[in-house]
Formats: sequence, structure tokens, C-alpha cells
Amino acid sequence: MHPPEYPSAFREPPPGPVVAFILRLGQALHQYGTPAHRLEEQLHQVSERFGIQARFFSTPTSIFASFGPPEALQTSLIRVEPGVMDLERLTLLDELAQEVIHATISPDVGAARVETILQAPPRYGRLITLLCWTLAAGSAARLFGGGLREMGVAAMSSLAIGVLDQLTRRNPRAARVLEPVAALLASALAVTAASVLGPLSVQVATLAGLIVLLPGLGLTVAINELASRHLISGASRLTAAALVFLQLIFGVALGERVAELLPMPPAGLPSAPLPFWTAVGALVVVAAAVTVLFRARPADIGWIIAAGALAFAGARLGARGLGTELGAFAGALLLGMASNALSRLRNRPSVVTIVPGMMLLVPGSLGFRSLESLLARDVVAGVGTAFSMLLVAVAIAVGLLFANALVPSRRVL
Repeated sequence: MHPPEYPSAFREPPPGPVVAFILRLGQALHQYGTPAHRLEEQLHQVSERFGIQARFFSTPTSIFASFGPPEALQTSLIRVEPGVMDLERLTLLDELAQEVIHATISPDVGAARVETILQAPPRYGRLITLLCWTLAAGSAARLFGGGLREMGVAAMSSLAIGVLDQLTRRNPRAARVLEPVAALLASALAVTAASVLGPLSVQVATLAGLIVLLPGLGLTVAINELASRHLISGASRLTAAALVFLQLIFGVALGERVAELLPMPPAGLPSAPLPFWTAVGALVVVAAAVTVLFRARPADIGWIIAAGALAFAGARLGARGLGTELGAFAGALLLGMASNALSRLRNRPSVVTIVPGMMLLVPGSLGFRSLESLLARDVVAGVGTAFSMLLVAVAIAVGLLFANALVPSRRVL
């Protein structure tokens, strides 16, 4: 079914408003975390609808756009700072692009609507965001096999890190050192708590406390972009993810050394293991917290929890029979197919459920443990874990590619 023709008043709109809308839409999509291959495809759809020859090239920090035939190009360069994932704004921008494509509104009205979307206040306030930092870390500690002590320490660490994140958002220089400072804080609290509260897994408490900052999602997006032949963007994201891992490990090592200088009381009794149902509850809480941290609509929370549970269950069941890497492939395949089918049913972007669901699959914890082993001079374990991390990331990317081939989504995002 072809989209309806534009009314005669703007059947052939002047290139100025169309180009302005395309550039503003691209900048907004980039700002809220759209991968390069999806961003370029969305902009191509809009350009083709108006019969404009256009070429786009996206990197994590810029967008190049050229319009017109090769002998008379109009080229624009937009410098973009990497932003945070905002699923609600991505949904609104996708709906806006479809309205312009299907001639519901004109491009100049669309450009004004983009500004309205960007200037809208955040849906979730600081208090609920900090609460979700706390809940995500505490629940992640349970999923990593920790007990009540690990959950409590991880929750307190994540709460403190969330406060630091809020304080540094208006200071770019301070924001650049958030990862090592957060890792130092989480590591020092975990080591100190192990002696004050009793035996606990320092690694689990530290890892869960840093769960929101782990760049596992960025690593998986980088592998996905490389698999989609967007080599420059994928390599840049891969380098950025590796740098964050190194900063976190440096902070963890420094925190452990600082905590060792403090007087430590004798250790107490180990905490009792928790029943299985607590893991199910932790899974639901993590999915709900990630919904808020990725700023999705409240109406999507139920779908996101269901998608996260499907991805987690598929990965765990697949890992039992096929191994960790193929288990991640199975989880990503189920997540992608279910998200694309839901996207077709609800006429909403599939990214709304794919991104939060991927948070339960991404190999951030493996990368953290790999660098931690290397820092402890356990080269064999560190290299082996790093290789497993890359295999898991590749398995997730391939699973999503298979899902897109088997159950295509009607939307680009």
C-alpha cells in the first residue's frame, strides 16, 4: 500500500523546509541513542518520500548529510554529543517522521514539533530515577547469585553513584570522571562492608553496584553496527566501550587499595542463600527499573517486563543446553522476534522493548571480570573471559539480525 499523495499546496515542497526537517530529525534521533544504521535508514525514508537525492553518514559524534546530485551538492555537518537513551522521545520522533512521510503534516510543522519534543521536561523526576538506580543494582546482585548483604551493599553503592550522576550532569569536566570515581566508591564500600557486615562476595557487590554504568549495551550496539557494515561508527563505539571498562577497573583497583588501609573488624557469619522466587522478583524489578532509566512510557512497562523475562529465560535455558554464547543468541533471537511482532501489532518502534531486554543479555559483567582478572595478573583467565565477552556480544548481534530477517518490523526504529 503506497502512502497518500501530498495535497497540491505542498505536493512539491521547497527543499529548504524539507532539508531543515531532515537535519533536525537526524540530530534529535542521534541525541537519544539511535544506532548509525537505523538513523541513516530513517533519514533515507524521509528523503525518498520527497524525491530528494540525499546521502547520510553517521558517527557517534557527528552526522554528515548531503542533498542534491553529485555535481551540485548541499552538504551539512552536524556536531553531536553522545546523549542518553530516551525511549519515549524516540517513539515520539518516529511517530512524527511517519506523519510527515504520510502527508499528515508538512515538513515545516514537523520541524517545529521536533523542537517541542526536545524541550519537553523529563517524564521521571530525580527521586524516582535515584530509586530505580537503587532497585536495579540490588536486584542485579540477586541475579548474579548474591544474598541479602550483596544486595544491600550494591543498592547503597548505586544510590551514591546515582547522586553523583545527577550532580555532574551540568559540569562536563566532572562528568568525564564519573566512571572511575563511581568504581572507586563501589569497590571501597564492598570491601569495607565485607568486614563490617560479614562475609560477602565483593565481586558481586561491586559489579551489581556498577550495573547501570557498565557499557555492555554500547558494546553490543558496536558489534551490531560492525555487522551492518557501519565500520567507522562501530569501531568508535567499541573503542568508547573499552575505555569505560578500563576506567571502571582502575577505579575498582584504587578503591580496593584505599579500603585496605582502613581498620577492619572481624568477619561475621555468611548470609543464608535466598529462595528461587526472589530471583523471579528481582528480574521483574530490574526490568521495571530499566524502563525508568531508559525513560520509556509508563504504558510500555508491562511489555518491557515481558520482553525482558523472555530474553532472560531464553538465554538461561539456551545456555544450559548450548553454552553461554549460543544461549545469548537464543535469548536475542526470541527478544528480537517478539519485539518485531509486537511492533507490527502495536504500530510502535521495536526499540522500545529490544533495548531494555538487551540489558539482561549484554556481556558487560564478563568484560568487567575479564579486566579484573588481567589487573590481578591472571592473564589466562582474563583473556579467556574477554574472548567469551566478545563471543556473547557477537551472538546477541547475530540473534537480532536473524530476528529482523525472520520477523521484519514495519518501523525503522
